[in-house]
Amino acid sequence: MTQVDFYILPDTTLDARLEFACRLAETIVNKGYRLHLHAEDEAMARVLDERLWDFRPDAYLPHALLDSEQADSVPATIGWGEPPAPGEPGTQAMLNLHPGIPEWFSRFERVAEIINQHQEVLTAKRDCWQTYKKRGYPVKAHQLPGQGNHG
Repeated sequence: MTQVDFYILPDTTLDARLEFACRLAETIVNKGYRLHLHAEDEAMARVLDERLWDFRPDAYLPHALLDSEQADSVPATIGWGEPPAPGEPGTQAMLNLHPGIPEWFSRFERVAEIINQHQEVLTAKRDCWQTYKKRGYPVKAHQLPGQGNHG
Protein backbone atom coordinates (compact mmCIF):
# COMPACT_ATOMS: atom_id res chain seq x y z
CA MET A 1 0.00 0.00 0.00
CA THR A 2 1.22 3.49 -0.84
CA GLN A 3 2.86 5.35 2.06
CA VAL A 4 2.01 9.09 2.03
CA ASP A 5 4.28 11.68 3.67
CA PHE A 6 3.28 15.32 4.15
CA TYR A 7 6.14 17.80 4.61
CA ILE A 8 4.89 20.94 6.33
CA LEU A 9 6.96 24.08 5.71
CA PRO A 10 6.75 27.22 7.84
CA ASP A 11 7.17 29.43 4.74
CA THR A 12 4.34 30.99 2.73
CA THR A 13 5.96 31.40 -0.70
CA LEU A 14 5.83 29.21 -3.80
CA ASP A 15 9.58 29.80 -4.08
CA ALA A 16 10.22 28.15 -0.70
CA ARG A 17 7.95 25.25 -1.67
CA LEU A 18 9.83 24.68 -4.95
CA GLU A 19 13.21 25.00 -3.23
CA PHE A 20 12.21 22.33 -0.74
CA ALA A 21 10.81 20.18 -3.57
CA CYS A 22 14.25 20.21 -5.23
CA ARG A 23 16.02 19.21 -2.02
CA LEU A 24 13.45 16.50 -1.28
CA ALA A 25 13.69 15.19 -4.86
CA GLU A 26 17.46 14.85 -4.47
CA THR A 27 17.04 12.99 -1.17
CA ILE A 28 14.44 10.61 -2.64
CA VAL A 29 16.58 9.80 -5.70
CA ASN A 30 19.69 9.36 -3.51
CA LYS A 31 17.75 6.71 -1.56
CA GLY A 32 17.40 4.70 -4.77
CA TYR A 33 13.87 5.60 -5.84
CA ARG A 34 12.73 6.41 -9.36
CA LEU A 35 10.89 9.70 -8.85
CA HIS A 36 8.08 11.42 -10.68
CA LEU A 37 7.41 15.08 -9.84
CA HIS A 38 3.75 15.80 -10.59
CA ALA A 39 3.30 19.52 -11.30
CA GLU A 40 0.07 21.51 -11.39
CA ASP A 41 0.57 22.52 -15.04
CA GLU A 42 3.16 22.87 -17.77
CA ALA A 43 4.36 26.24 -16.46
CA MET A 44 5.14 24.79 -13.03
CA ALA A 45 6.80 21.76 -14.63
CA ARG A 46 9.11 24.01 -16.62
CA VAL A 47 9.97 26.08 -13.52
CA LEU A 48 10.77 22.86 -11.64
CA ASP A 49 12.92 21.72 -14.56
CA GLU A 50 14.92 24.97 -14.36
CA ARG A 51 15.18 24.87 -10.56
CA LEU A 52 16.50 21.30 -10.56
CA TRP A 53 19.38 22.42 -12.78
CA ASP A 54 20.71 25.00 -10.36
CA PHE A 55 19.25 24.61 -6.86
CA ARG A 56 22.66 23.43 -5.62
CA PRO A 57 25.90 24.68 -7.16
CA ASP A 58 27.80 21.53 -6.11
CA ALA A 59 25.39 18.84 -7.33
CA TYR A 60 23.05 17.90 -10.17
CA LEU A 61 19.94 15.74 -10.09
CA PRO A 62 19.49 13.99 -13.47
CA HIS A 63 15.92 14.70 -14.57
CA ALA A 64 13.79 15.29 -17.65
CA LEU A 65 10.32 16.41 -18.62
CA LEU A 66 8.07 13.38 -19.07
CA ASP A 67 7.51 14.03 -22.78
CA SER A 68 11.23 14.32 -23.61
CA GLU A 69 13.50 11.69 -25.15
CA GLN A 70 15.59 11.54 -21.96
CA ALA A 71 12.65 10.60 -19.69
CA ASP A 72 13.44 6.86 -19.75
CA SER A 73 17.11 7.30 -18.91
CA VAL A 74 16.98 9.55 -15.82
CA PRO A 75 15.96 8.78 -12.22
CA ALA A 76 13.57 11.75 -12.00
CA THR A 77 10.82 12.87 -14.37
CA ILE A 78 8.59 15.94 -14.27
CA GLY A 79 5.09 15.98 -15.70
CA TRP A 80 1.57 17.31 -15.37
CA GLY A 81 -1.78 15.81 -16.29
CA GLU A 82 -0.92 12.39 -17.67
CA PRO A 83 0.72 9.68 -15.55
CA PRO A 84 4.20 8.45 -16.38
CA ALA A 85 4.32 5.14 -18.21
CA PRO A 86 4.94 2.29 -15.80
CA GLY A 87 8.70 2.14 -15.44
CA GLU A 88 11.00 -0.81 -15.05
CA PRO A 89 10.61 -2.73 -11.81
CA GLY A 90 11.99 -0.84 -8.89
CA THR A 91 10.90 1.38 -6.12
CA GLN A 92 8.75 4.20 -7.41
CA ALA A 93 7.97 7.49 -5.69
CA MET A 94 5.94 10.56 -6.58
CA LEU A 95 6.35 14.12 -5.33
CA ASN A 96 2.90 15.67 -5.80
CA LEU A 97 2.93 19.44 -6.31
CA HIS A 98 -0.56 19.48 -7.82
CA PRO A 99 -3.36 20.80 -5.56
CA GLY A 100 -5.30 17.56 -6.01
CA ILE A 101 -4.43 13.88 -5.92
CA PRO A 102 -3.94 12.22 -9.30
CA GLU A 103 -6.18 9.16 -9.77
CA TRP A 104 -3.10 7.02 -10.47
CA PHE A 105 -1.17 7.87 -7.27
CA SER A 106 -1.52 4.34 -5.86
CA ARG A 107 0.85 2.90 -8.47
CA PHE A 108 3.68 4.48 -6.44
CA GLU A 109 5.14 2.95 -3.28
CA ARG A 110 5.67 6.39 -1.76
CA VAL A 111 3.94 9.73 -2.28
CA ALA A 112 5.31 12.98 -0.88
CA GLU A 113 3.15 16.09 -0.49
CA ILE A 114 4.56 19.52 0.37
CA ILE A 115 2.47 21.99 2.34
CA ASN A 116 3.49 25.57 2.92
CA GLN A 117 1.59 28.22 4.83
CA HIS A 118 -0.14 29.72 1.78
CA GLN A 119 -3.92 29.57 2.29
CA GLU A 120 -4.73 27.94 -1.08
CA VAL A 121 -2.10 25.25 -0.54
CA LEU A 122 -3.24 24.65 3.05
CA THR A 123 -6.86 24.23 1.99
CA ALA A 124 -6.06 21.94 -0.96
CA LYS A 125 -3.63 19.75 0.97
CA ARG A 126 -5.95 19.49 3.98
CA ASP A 127 -8.49 17.96 1.58
CA CYS A 128 -5.79 15.62 0.21
CA TRP A 129 -4.86 14.51 3.74
CA GLN A 130 -8.51 13.68 4.51
CA THR A 131 -8.92 11.81 1.22
CA TYR A 132 -5.85 9.62 1.81
CA LYS A 133 -6.96 8.91 5.39
CA LYS A 134 -10.55 8.07 4.36
CA ARG A 135 -9.21 5.60 1.82
CA GLY A 136 -7.08 3.94 4.51
CA TYR A 137 -3.62 4.95 3.31
CA PRO A 138 -0.86 5.35 5.92
CA VAL A 139 -0.23 9.10 6.23
CA LYS A 140 2.61 10.72 8.15
CA ALA A 141 3.27 14.43 8.81
CA HIS A 142 6.76 15.92 9.02
CA GLN A 143 6.74 19.40 10.56
CA LEU A 144 9.83 21.23 9.34
CA PRO A 145 11.51 23.95 11.37
CA GLY A 146 11.98 27.45 9.99
CA GLN A 147 15.00 27.56 7.71
CA GLY A 148 16.13 31.08 8.53
CA ASN A 149 18.86 31.04 5.89
CA HIS A 150 17.61 30.37 2.37
CA GLY A 151 21.18 30.78 0.99
